[in-house]
Amino acid sequence: MKRRLYLLFGGLAVVLGAIGAFLPLLPTTPFLILAAWCFGRANPEWEARLLAHPRYGPQIRAWRERGAVPRHAKRLATALLLLSAAGGLWLLPEPWRYLPAAIGLAVGAWLWTRPD
Repeated sequence: MKRRLYLLFGGLAVVLGAIGAFLPLLPTTPFLILAAWCFGRANPEWEARLLAHPRYGPQIRAWRERGAVPRHAKRLATALLLLSAAGGLWLLPEPWRYLPAAIGLAVGAWLWTRPD
């Protein structure tokens, strides 16, 4: 039963990651990292396929080995967090307008503590 749940969640993570490759606000790599983790517990062959992927495999391995996030990904994430915070300040009513900025600040601070 556990194995099936890991396969289900891993498959769902791959689907969301694939969708994220085309939608700018849905991240791809974190979903693939989750999928690799799930597949590592349920189907090592699928995990190996993700780790061998030419584009995402190195990012998954870097996260597993060092908790690393590439500098270009940090910059892009920071820009999108700033855009989201600005949109929240402009579009949301009081007191919700500050929530995206607060979340963005917390996520950005954590993100920049990760090694490159």
